[in-house]
Amino acid sequence: MSDTSTRTRTRTALITGSSSGIGLDIARAFLADGANVVLNGRDPDRLAKAAASLGHPERVARVAGTIADRATGEDLVRTALDRFGSVDVLVNNAGTFAPKPFTEVTEEELDGFLTHNLKGTYVTTQAFVRAVRAQGRGAGIVNIGTVLVDHGLAGFPASAPVVSKAGVHGLTTSLAAELAADGIRVNLVSPGIIRTPLHAGSDVDSFGGLALLNRVGEVSEISQAVLYLADAEFVTGHALRVDGGHVTGRS
Repeated sequence: MSDTSTRTRTRTALITGSSSGIGLDIARAFLADGANVVLNGRDPDRLAKAAASLGHPERVARVAGTIADRATGEDLVRTALDRFGSVDVLVNNAGTFAPKPFTEVTEEELDGFLTHNLKGTYVTTQAFVRAVRAQGRGAGIVNIGTVLVDHGLAGFPASAPVVSKAGVHGLTTSLAAELAADGIRVNLVSPGIIRTPLHAGSDVDSFGGLALLNRVGEVSEISQAVLYLADAEFVTGHALRVDGGHVTGRS
C-alpha cells in the first residue's frame, strides 16, 4: 500500500467490472488507500449493492453498463470528472471467461470474448487517455490479463477467452510505448488461479498444486499488485504475474 501522506491531492480510480470478485476488492483497496473510486458493472442493482458494501459514499460513484459499449467508458470518465474532478488510474478488470474445447467454440462465442475482453478494454482506455491528456498530467493504467497466455493447461481448454486476453497483453506493451510521452504508465497484472465467485460451486483449492506455493490466490493479492503498479513511477510495460509460481513451475 502506498504512502498517502506524500500526495497533494486525492486521486480517482476507475475500475471496470467491480461489482464483485477481484474488481470489488480492488475498489476496496483503493478506498482504503484514500482514493475516490468509480465502480462499473452491467447489472445496476448488483452494482448498487456493491457500492453500499464499500461504505464511504462520498468517495464512491458508479456507472452501470457493459464496457463493450464505447459510451460506457465515456460515461465512466465523465462521472469521475463531474463527481471528483480528475481521472488518475484506470483498472481494466471487466471481462468474461469460460472454458470450451477449441472446435466447439462458435463464431458468436468467439466474437463475444473478443468484444468484451479486448474491444471493451480498448475503447474504455481510449476515453480515459483522452481525458488524461486534457487535464495535462500523467496517470496509470493497469490491465488484468491471465497467466494462461503464458501457460496453457491441457485439461482446461479456453482458447477463445485466452486469445482475447492475449490481445490485452499486447495492448499493454504497445500503449506503454505510445503513451510514455504523456506520462501515462501502462502495466498488467496476470493472475493465476484466484478464489473468486467465478469458481463458486467448484473445489477451487484442488487447483492449488498447479502453483509452486501449493495454493490458489486470494483476491486481496491481486489488489496489492494493482496498487503497486498504480503507484510505481518507474514501471511501465510490465506484466506482473500473481500466480504462486504457476508459470515458473510448469512441468
